[in-house]
Amino acid sequence: MRTLQLGLLLCLMILDNSGRLMAQPASGAQKMAAFNSQQKLLSQSPYKNLQWRLTGPNKTSGRSTDVAGITGNPNIIYAAFATGGLWKTTDGGENWTSLFDKQATQSIGNIALAPSNPNILYVGTGEANIFRSSLPGVGIYKSMDAGKSFQHIGLENAGTISRIIVHPFHPEIVYVAASGNEWTYNKDRGVYQTTDGGKTWKKILNESEKSGCIDLVMDPSDPNTIYASMWNRIRRRWSDPVPEDGDHIYKSTDGGKTWKVIGDGLPETKMTGRIGLAISNSNPNVLYAFVDDHTKKRDPKPGETDSYERQVQKVVIGGAIYRSNDKGEHWQKQGEIHDFFKPFSGTYGWVFSQIRVNPKDENDVYALGVSMGRSTDAGKTWKMFRPSDRSSENIHGDNHALWFDKENPQRIILGNDGGVSITMDGGKIWNNFFDKMPTTQFYTVTYDMETPFNIFGAVQDEGTMSGNVTNTFGKAQDTTVREWMMAPGGEGTQIQVDPQNSNLVFSTTYYGRLMRTDMGRKDNKAAQHFPLFDVGRIDSLRGEWLAGTHMSKFDHKVVYHGLQHLYKTSDGGDTWKMISPDLSGNDPSRMGVYPYLIYHQAITAIEEGNAAGVLYVGTDDGKVWLTKNDGGTWKEISNGLPVYKHVAKITTSAFFPSRVYVTLNDRRQDNNKPYFYQSDDEGATWKLISGNLPYAPANVLIEHPQNSNILFAGTDMGVYMTKNGGVNWVALNGNIPASVAVDDMFIHPRDLKLVIGTYGRGVYVLDDISILK
Repeated sequence: MRTLQLGLLLCLMILDNSGRLMAQPASGAQKMAAFNSQQKLLSQSPYKNLQWRLTGPNKTSGRSTDVAGITGNPNIIYAAFATGGLWKTTDGGENWTSLFDKQATQSIGNIALAPSNPNILYVGTGEANIFRSSLPGVGIYKSMDAGKSFQHIGLENAGTISRIIVHPFHPEIVYVAASGNEWTYNKDRGVYQTTDGGKTWKKILNESEKSGCIDLVMDPSDPNTIYASMWNRIRRRWSDPVPEDGDHIYKSTDGGKTWKVIGDGLPETKMTGRIGLAISNSNPNVLYAFVDDHTKKRDPKPGETDSYERQVQKVVIGGAIYRSNDKGEHWQKQGEIHDFFKPFSGTYGWVFSQIRVNPKDENDVYALGVSMGRSTDAGKTWKMFRPSDRSSENIHGDNHALWFDKENPQRIILGNDGGVSITMDGGKIWNNFFDKMPTTQFYTVTYDMETPFNIFGAVQDEGTMSGNVTNTFGKAQDTTVREWMMAPGGEGTQIQVDPQNSNLVFSTTYYGRLMRTDMGRKDNKAAQHFPLFDVGRIDSLRGEWLAGTHMSKFDHKVVYHGLQHLYKTSDGGDTWKMISPDLSGNDPSRMGVYPYLIYHQAITAIEEGNAAGVLYVGTDDGKVWLTKNDGGTWKEISNGLPVYKHVAKITTSAFFPSRVYVTLNDRRQDNNKPYFYQSDDEGATWKLISGNLPYAPANVLIEHPQNSNILFAGTDMGVYMTKNGGVNWVALNGNIPASVAVDDMFIHPRDLKLVIGTYGRGVYVLDDISILK
C-alpha cells in the first residue's frame, strides 16, 4: 500500500526547469471537484444565509475581457470580466444583472451568442490575457435561455479560452480557441470543435503543448473558411511572455478538417508574440493581423522610462498591422502604430493585440492597446480613437474588447480595465457603466483609526483607493464621511496607515518603490518618494508587485519595508537602514531579462511577533525567516514547509507568543492546493491546517481578536472560518458569489467589523462578527 501511495504521489509531482520537485498543475477535474466540495460546504454551513454588505467602490468597475450585443437590439448587452463574472442588461445599460454567481469560476475569457438564435450563449472561462494576477477557467458553459441558467459542457483542461465562434446557421457547431495554462505548458491547447452543442469535443488544430490558439475568425460568406492564430507562450514568475517560434496563422477551408500556415509577407515568428485577427464583413477577402513584433525599432532616448517607471533598455516595433487582400494567401505590412502615438502596447502586446474592422467599411480599422487607435486608410496611418465631444465621459485605458452593431456600426461597445462603455455615434460621445457593475479587483485591504474608520485598498489598474466603511454600494452616500476616492499608492501595494495620524500613509507605486504621503497636505510636498527603493532605476534592486511593508504595532514611527533585503526606519521615514542580507534564494536562473523581466525573489510578507524586534519575513520564492533582535541575526524557518511557494501572508497569534501562521500560494505554478500552516514553536515545526478546504489557492489567514480558536481564511474560492484550529472549515460566502477570490481581509481592532477585499467583486463588510461565535 505504501508503494502504491508513493507512486500516486510521484504522479502528482513534476520537475521545474531547475530540476526541483514541484506540484502537478491542477486538472480540470480537480477544479470542478473543488467547486463541488465548496457547494457542499455552502449547503451545510450554519451561516449559509449570511448577509455581507457590499461597501464599494461605487464608481469603479474592473477589467472587462469581452462584450457582446445583438445587432438591431440596443437594449441587450452582455459583459464578461476577468474575475468579476458575466453580466447582462436588458434596458440599454441602466440596470445590470450578474448571471454567473453560482458557477465554478468568475474568470471569463470570451463569450459568443449564436447568430441564428441569440438565446443560445456560450461562455469560455479563464482570462487569456495572462496578467500576473489572472485566474484560470474551468472550460465552457452554455445557456439556452439567454443566461437564466447554465450548463457546464466540457473543455475543463483548456486553462484559458480566448475566442468562441458559433456557426451562423447551426448553433450546435462551435469553434473554440484554447490558449492553455498561464504558468505551465499543457497538451490541451489548440482549436476545438463541437458539432453537437458541446456534448462532445474534437481537437482540430494542434501545434504542441507550448502553443495555444489566441484568436479565431470565420469568413462571413463561407462558414467553412476559418482562420486561427497560434501563440507559443508561458508566463514565469520572473518574466512576462517572451517571443518564441511558432506564432503562425492557419487557414482551413473545410470547417477545420485540414489546415495550412498562411505566412507569406508576415515577419519571422522568432521575434513575434500574440497575433490578433479581424476579417472584413463587407469584403471577406480582406483580413487584418495585429502582430506583436519585438524586433528592435530604435535605441532608447536619454532618461526614457516605460509604463512601470523603469529605464528603457530596448524599444521594439510593438503593434504592427498587416493586411491581406486575398483571404490570407499574401500579407502586406500597413503600418506601425507606435509611429503615430504612444502609449499603445510597447513590449506588452501579450495583453492586447485585439483588432477590429468596421462591418461596413473594410478600410476603417480599430486596434486596441493601452489607448485605442483608428485608421481610415486600411492601417497605413493611425489616430487616437477617443471621445471628440466635450460632453462625453472619459473612457478608461487598457482595452480588450470591442463589438460593432453590424447594421449600425455607429453603435460600439467597449470593454477595458475600467469596465464597459458604449457609444451610439461612432465614438464622439461615450457613456460608461463603471458604476453599474461592482467588479473591482482588490489586491489588499487595510484600515485607519478614524470614527467611523476608512478602508484602504490596492486596486488593479486603478491605484490605491479609500472609502468609509459605512458606504454601501448602490445607495446614496453619507456626505459627512469619505466616499470612495483615490488615495496615495499604486495598484500593487501593501498600504500602512499611521494609527495616530490617519493622513499619514506609506505605500508603493510599482515593485516596492516606497513613498510617504500626508493626505492632509494639498501642495507638491505632500508625497515623499524614497530614492533608496527605486527598483528599475537601481539595477541591483528587486521588489515584488505587492512588496512587503509593515508599520510596527509597538511604535508607529517604525516601518519595515522589503525588497530582497529588509529595511527599517525608526523616525517615520526620515532615515532608513538595511537590517538583513538577501532573504531570497537569489537564483540567477530565476531572473528575467528586460523588457520582459518581472522582479522576483523578494520579500512579500512581514509580521511582528509578541515583542518589538521579533520579526517574521517571507519571500515570493518560499523562504520564511525569523529574527528576535531586529535584524541582528536571522534564522531560516522554512524547513517543513513545501518549497518554492509564494508567501502570501504571515500572521502571529495575539494569544500564544510562539504561534505563527503562514499562508502559501502556488497559483503561479497552476497548483490549486491551499497551503495554510501553523507553528507553535516559532517555526521550528509546522503543521498543515487546511483541513477540508476546497482545493483553491490560499491568499490570507487571520485570527479572531477575541477567540484563539477562531480563524478566518480567504482563498481563490471564497471565505471560510474554523473553530477548531483548521481541522474543519465552514463556508462564509452567504450572499457573495460562490467562486469569488478573496485576496485580503481584516477585523478592525476597535469596531470588530470583518472586511474582505475580493479580486473581482469589490469590498464586503460583515458588520457584526458576534453572530459567528
